[in-house]
Amino acid sequence: MRLPGHGHGHRPRPDDIVIGPLDLSAHVDEALAVQAIAFGLGPDEVAVRRQIVLRHMTYPGARALGATTAGRLIGFVYGMPNDRTHWWSTVVEPYLRALGHEAWLDDSFVITELHVHPAYQNKGIGRALITAITDTATQPRSILSAIDVDSPARGLYRSLGYEDLARQVVFPSAPKPYAVMGAPLPLRRR
Repeated sequence: MRLPGHGHGHRPRPDDIVIGPLDLSAHVDEALAVQAIAFGLGPDEVAVRRQIVLRHMTYPGARALGATTAGRLIGFVYGMPNDRTHWWSTVVEPYLRALGHEAWLDDSFVITELHVHPAYQNKGIGRALITAITDTATQPRSILSAIDVDSPARGLYRSLGYEDLARQVVFPSAPKPYAVMGAPLPLRRR
């Protein structure tokens, strides 16, 4: 899929942004380089996340999409059907249960990571990635977590139909609390 507003006709341009399937296990270092810049991660955190990403990609139904331009990865998203036995679910479950939203953990597609290189943000790439991956989900809803501050990422999620299910969720070793958000699928279009 060519990102709307980029490229003309059938002739690819050097600055075209293409969204498509990504073998995340094979391109984990490229993806984590984008995440490190977008999220401000140091080498130690990248090393930990590398192992997590590689483990996640072995889970049933896990899949990833990438955004590339001129053969370079500039953004990615990955997710999977939620499983209550996964670490993320065990952390967020008490928060959701306390607010009556525990059912969101069942039959949901989790957006595990979504990152776009800062030089390419605010161009619709994050929106294209998340809608493309959720458009192929067989689950009726999607859930994710995002740092619990007013941010462009949270604004994007809200514009797609995600609503706060729980706030001030504390993940072990995370320096800031998170919000858990959920949306019915398909995601809302502008």
